Amino acid sequence: MAGKATTQAPDDLSGAYRAVWRWHFYAGVFVMPVLMLLALTGGLYLFKDEIDGALYRDMIRVPAAQTQTAPETWLTSAAQAADGGRVANLVLPAQADQAVRLRVDRPDGVQKTVFVDPHTGRVTGVIPAGGFMELVKKTHSLTLLGRPFNILVEIVAGWTIILFATGLYLWWPRGRAVATVSLRTTDARRRPFWRDLHALTGFYVGGVVLFLAVTGMPWSAFWGDTVMDAVKSSGLGRPPAPVAGAWQRAEHHDQPIGAGWAMDGMVMTHDHAGHGSLDRVLKAADNAGLDRPYAVNIPAAGGTAYTITTQARRVQDSRSLYIDAASGRLLADLGYDRFGVGAKTIEWGVYTHQGTQYGQVNRIIMLLGCIGVWLLAISGLVMWWKRRPPNLSRLRLGAPPAPPGPRIRAAVLGIVLPLALLYPLTGLSLVFAVLLDRAVRPMIRRRPAVS
Repeated sequence: MAGKATTQAPDDLSGAYRAVWRWHFYAGVFVMPVLMLLALTGGLYLFKDEIDGALYRDMIRVPAAQTQTAPETWLTSAAQAADGGRVANLVLPAQADQAVRLRVDRPDGVQKTVFVDPHTGRVTGVIPAGGFMELVKKTHSLTLLGRPFNILVEIVAGWTIILFATGLYLWWPRGRAVATVSLRTTDARRRPFWRDLHALTGFYVGGVVLFLAVTGMPWSAFWGDTVMDAVKSSGLGRPPAPVAGAWQRAEHHDQPIGAGWAMDGMVMTHDHAGHGSLDRVLKAADNAGLDRPYAVNIPAAGGTAYTITTQARRVQDSRSLYIDAASGRLLADLGYDRFGVGAKTIEWGVYTHQGTQYGQVNRIIMLLGCIGVWLLAISGLVMWWKRRPPNLSRLRLGAPPAPPGPRIRAAVLGIVLPLALLYPLTGLSLVFAVLLDRAVRPMIRRRPAVS
């Protein structure tokens, strides 16, 4: 079903429409390459377990048995297989026919994941820490080249919201043959198929892409840390520690895995905490009713409790235990219900973003969002190619012309300014884009068009 079938030439479009179209174009040029990378890696990460199972099947699968060797044997075997080092954490599987995964930090800074048969202590395989999916995860968070690159997550997410807002404005019915919820193939000069495919994809999956952009922001380097500090200081985040000052920021090698957003990088210090038997820690976790699989984080720093976290698929099932390894005493037991409403909301968004909160339906919807990003990018590129200027070497990118008038510019800023205030790094990039546009536009006007 489409809007009214009246047509308008580009020159007849309103100044506001052309201004929004121009910002939509530039937002797509700047954001889409990175957004496509995030969609590809995010789509792969939705199938983390399946990909790991396919790549490392022979390392993961072990003969099931009723007996289990001493957990300290796993540590010794893993360290030897990695050519020396300290076991920083391990993941205890839920099934008896799966290997334990241990991360070994070697003295030279290299990290390895070692698979060990829990029943015999035999090493079944050694891979770079986290394997292929860790590479996918670091690429998705843009930290592969270092944490500073993670600031691009906030910039890209903010511009993705601008893309969604401006795209919705362009799609909205105004008595023109632009707004549509079905594909058409007539009037080839107006590129209706690709235009409608672009608009249709944005209409149906744009909300999912918008959700992914917003829920991905808590992990960004600037905005995420700022919001975490605000949530924590307002009492809406993690619960208070059993002993004042017990929560401490861990060193990089001691940061626990699987602790979630609210407890990311945090450990519990304790005057009498010490390194004791790993077997004692596992028994304490099992006695507390912690469901497997769970991760055991072994601290290197003295006076720090062991952190044991569930590998839950639903946020309400998440749980973290803090255990003194020397005595086996449970120091704290934090479940979802112990957190404030701010942390609960963001944690729910993270689990839903990862496609696990609502089972297979959740994963399929997130996957459709990732596919939608690629459809939007491809259809947008085809539309641009069909209307590209005859000479691309003279700074003529084929962007919609900038309409004159401060009122029109104010109307556009009404869309993007709130986002710039909410996401400061997006705001800075917006200022840069405006200045660049003003600097380049006179150069384009001075260059004669080539016929």
